[in-house]
Amino acid sequence: MTEAFDPVGVILAKKDGAVLRPHQIRQMVAGYTAGSVAPEQMSALLMAIVLRGMTRAEIAEWTAAMIDSGIRMDFTDLRRGGHKLATADKHSTGGVGDKITLPLTPLVASYGVAVPQLSGRGLGHTGGTLDKLESIPGWRADLTAEQMRRQLEEVGAVVCAATADLAPADRKLYALRDVTGTVASIPLIASSIMSKKIAEGTASLVLDVKVGSGAFMKTVDDARELAETMVELGTDAGVVTTALLTDMSTPLGRSAGNAVEVRESLEILAGGGPADVRELTLALAREMLTAAGLPDVDPSEHLRSGAA
Repeated sequence: MTEAFDPVGVILAKKDGAVLRPHQIRQMVAGYTAGSVAPEQMSALLMAIVLRGMTRAEIAEWTAAMIDSGIRMDFTDLRRGGHKLATADKHSTGGVGDKITLPLTPLVASYGVAVPQLSGRGLGHTGGTLDKLESIPGWRADLTAEQMRRQLEEVGAVVCAATADLAPADRKLYALRDVTGTVASIPLIASSIMSKKIAEGTASLVLDVKVGSGAFMKTVDDARELAETMVELGTDAGVVTTALLTDMSTPLGRSAGNAVEVRESLEILAGGGPADVRELTLALAREMLTAAGLPDVDPSEHLRSGAA
């Protein structure tokens, strides 16, 4: 006879500083996603994690459990004109005026790299990438997996919302963290970001980890710990993963607001725009192109020429 699962025992173990075993993590994540673990029980465990932390192995298991709660997309067979397409993506931890996805995605795609950019909405007091693009009349965020694949093959890039079956555990857990004061935890932040990015199916990923007064990570030490944790998670999952720490002590560019940030992004793609936005776009593009097997190209050429 199989012993019944006891969520309270898992909560008490983490409260006392114990290292959770893989089956305990799996049962809690799967149980909460399915509804057999109550929100108040998961809330208690999340707070215990915030206070007690997690080991590297625990974070990896928590991330894997969230990935396994849904589908994992696969773009390894993407082709255009008989040629296999490399895939690369970027994730930013967010900040005021951070519109980098908008010029960066077409810039990298202009070199023949497919960019599956699953993006989000509001980042605290700023709009998310999807909010910004929805300021364009007729633009829509929701695509099916087949529509995403077709657009990657035909256009070379897609920016859209994650489908409901991609890491559904993370979606449910994030909503709970938001209302229980348990967002600020490096293990929980790292596993939340990386579960979605690994499940998304990109072969390579560049992380833009913001640090400073306008960022979620206020100190370089915290930002570096988050970056290192995420790089390890991605690498272990077979995704070529690198990270940059970038300054968010002042807003990026000259504009903050959905429509005006789209306009500023178009200036960058036309070879102009604010110097700081252009500099960061090019730095991330170089990282993405290198990860995709194109280390010797200069992305600034495609901004100057209008190819992007």
